[in-house]
Amino acid sequence: MNGESAPPVHERIFLVVVDQSDELRVAVRYASKRAGHTGGRVALLYLAERAEVQHWQSVEELMREELRQKAEDTLQRWSKLVQEWSGKTPVLFVREGNARDEVLKVLEEEKSISILVLAAAAGKKGPGPLITALTGKLWKQLTIPLTIVPGALSEEEIDALT
Repeated sequence: MNGESAPPVHERIFLVVVDQSDELRVAVRYASKRAGHTGGRVALLYLAERAEVQHWQSVEELMREELRQKAEDTLQRWSKLVQEWSGKTPVLFVREGNARDEVLKVLEEEKSISILVLAAAAGKKGPGPLITALTGKLWKQLTIPLTIVPGALSEEEIDALT
């Protein structure tokens, strides 16, 4: 066989949305440790807001290239940690558009994903817009379990839970 083999049908895939939040590290560590202990794998989804520049095609192309490079750089950094914590290379996704819409699209398209892991913001502003959306009106559209991890957990606390 050449290349990487497809994941077994029974392999649990833990999807984590990669954003700029402070609590992202908690979600990635939790998903990685759970995946490592259960024989699963982590999938990382990088979401970029769609750039709407209609006046100059070359400017839009340059902005898209910069977004793509930022996505690749960010995913590579997180991939190294996932590999270290879970023992497996993560599955990577890059999408452009509204976060909640793109998460639901990925879940619809990628039937191998079995759990969505998000970390709640630790501050007083609420758990975060994606958690708020997915636990509100969009709840019925989820087809897999949603695990919400408190964003203020320490590495030791995460390790004790997994």
